[in-house]
Amino acid sequence: MVLKCIAVDDEPLALKLVETFIAQTPFLELTASCDNAVEAMGLIREKQPDLVFLDINMPNLTGMELARLLQEHQGPTPKIVFTTAYNHYAIEGYKVNAVDYLLKPFSYEEFLRAANKVLQISEESSNHYQPIAADDEFFFLKVEYQWVRISLKDVLYIESLKDYVKVHLIDSQKTVLSLISLKALEEKLPSSKFMRIHRSFIVSLDKINAITKNSILIGKTEITVGEQYKEAFKTIVDRWLK
Repeated sequence: MVLKCIAVDDEPLALKLVETFIAQTPFLELTASCDNAVEAMGLIREKQPDLVFLDINMPNLTGMELARLLQEHQGPTPKIVFTTAYNHYAIEGYKVNAVDYLLKPFSYEEFLRAANKVLQISEESSNHYQPIAADDEFFFLKVEYQWVRISLKDVLYIESLKDYVKVHLIDSQKTVLSLISLKALEEKLPSSKFMRIHRSFIVSLDKINAITKNSILIGKTEITVGEQYKEAFKTIVDRWLK
């Protein structure tokens, strides 16, 4: 697998270093580079890269702000590896689901470790998970070194935990943790049975017990409907309430 990359940094030397490191890495391919996040937004839409090496401190639009905008976009979103000279952004990076966080000046070994992490996640997401048909009764998720069978009827909701998903089942004592992004799993699940209602949650539609203006209830768990998902969810609710 080759990952298409974009490098973004307003410091010419730092940008050149990332470009050099990408060129040294057999499974990375540089498709574009630029020195500001505004241009990067357009390049990401045009090139649809798998991975963006993204500086944080940039004028007009910061790398962190760009990452948040990408999260709100409903199309394919690339993996993010932040590159920055400031370590106090680490917690914010976690909140936007960045795969890794490289503190300048970083070595090729550190760069390669981050790139390998993205490669592993991408391979898990693209090579091993086939779309699940609406009439299928189960699917498999890789959990550590084994494949675990999960019945669709047993799934309550699925929660994003950075690079992992946690599948919450009818048996409240049992959850399944798998290394796959929520977006990748969303693309595999049958849309007639499951719906993403928040950037961190997919819910089983037939397990919803109650609906409020801004949230749903599954058992005793209340899940907020995210702003970008409200219109699509309202279409489902209107159909139910006819």
